[in-house]
Amino acid sequence: MAKVVVFGVSQWAELAHFYLTHDSPHEVVAFTLDSDYIESTHYKDLPVVPFEEIEQHYPPSEFKMFIPMSFKKMNHIRADKYSGAKQKGYELISYVSSRATVFPGFECGDNCFILEDNTIQPFANVGANVTLWSGNHIGHHSLLEDDVFLASQVVVSGGVRIGQGSFVGVNVTIRDHVTIGKKSVLGAGALVLEDQPDFSVVAPRGTERSQVPSTRLRNL
Repeated sequence: MAKVVVFGVSQWAELAHFYLTHDSPHEVVAFTLDSDYIESTHYKDLPVVPFEEIEQHYPPSEFKMFIPMSFKKMNHIRADKYSGAKQKGYELISYVSSRATVFPGFECGDNCFILEDNTIQPFANVGANVTLWSGNHIGHHSLLEDDVFLASQVVVSGGVRIGQGSFVGVNVTIRDHVTIGKKSVLGAGALVLEDQPDFSVVAPRGTERSQVPSTRLRNL
């Protein structure tokens, strides 16, 4: 069990507080945020402390930290705050849902946020500062490098490598033994059948809207 300071006061922080409170041995004791963005001294009835001063109030020798941030700016902001917490001397916890399926020998890096209904097969490796939203399949012998973000219902087949800082959108499917270069973006619904170089963007078009209005669909 650890006493944990959560970074942020957004919906992400609220979710982290909920999951850690109801599905982990950890206790959230405070929130932290850059001083320029603090609008209230309390959130969820707990103190909100400027990140610039956090170690004075919650020293890293006694408290740990969790940074559940989004994929904004290609995961760069989350990675930057992760590095900042490490520089201050904090150990970062990871959260792996009790409703995720993992197997003996599974270990992820620190500051991972792995939600319910993820299936992570044997011999798959998950780096640090990785977010797996709900309902993904991570195939055997795959590697998710640091700072990766997977949205929901992603299928990562066996032997896949996803490079550092990449974003993988909802309902993406990646064929087995495909390598995705670092800081790539795979848009919602993409079917990826071959290797992608660093900084790739794979963005399939959405389904086109019919020219026939719904009022003319007599049999629906």
